[in-house]
Amino acid sequence: MSNTREVRTAKQAEEEDVFFGQTVIMWARWSVIVAGIALVLWTSTNVALLTQTTPFFLALMAVNFFLHGRCVMRSPLNRTVVTLASVIDLVLITAIVVLWPGSHGLNNQFYVLYMPVVFAFALVFTRKIEVAYTVFAIVAYAGACVLTGTVPFDLGNEDKILVMRLIVIAAMGFLGNYYFRIQRDRLARASKGATRWASSTASRV
Repeated sequence: MSNTREVRTAKQAEEEDVFFGQTVIMWARWSVIVAGIALVLWTSTNVALLTQTTPFFLALMAVNFFLHGRCVMRSPLNRTVVTLASVIDLVLITAIVVLWPGSHGLNNQFYVLYMPVVFAFALVFTRKIEVAYTVFAIVAYAGACVLTGTVPFDLGNEDKILVMRLIVIAAMGFLGNYYFRIQRDRLARASKGATRWASSTASRV
């Protein structure tokens, strides 16, 4: 990446990134909710199981309805609240991995829900914040697997599966933020070019 100077200040750039980017996070959360509810309805064999599992996704829906409603009312939330809501996403997904009836920790296939959430977050926030969030997701999932006793730490197949999944989660964060930085740099170049053009035009008048 070249050190292109951007017309916008760093604060203005971050505010605009969050303002426009939180829509990506919201739609990623909707995709998680829809996929989760579809799997719940598909795999539930009785009403009791349906009752136990649905509240996880209802909580995600409540968070997203609030955020989406604010955007529709043209009053989107600031970076702190968007970050907090994204952390709640990870907490709820980790709760699903730990508490899901009959399938815990490494045996729970809902770990895939980490990926769209981490990727969407990485598309919006700067590298330091994205790295912290991705590390939190990795630690949360690894901790969930350890807490449920599904990882024996014997360098066997289960340990390899866990490592591969953690690598994929980390890759989602890296790729999302890499694209974010490419777009930020492209906008900086465009802004600089527009400024030069305006200055050149003004000098000819």
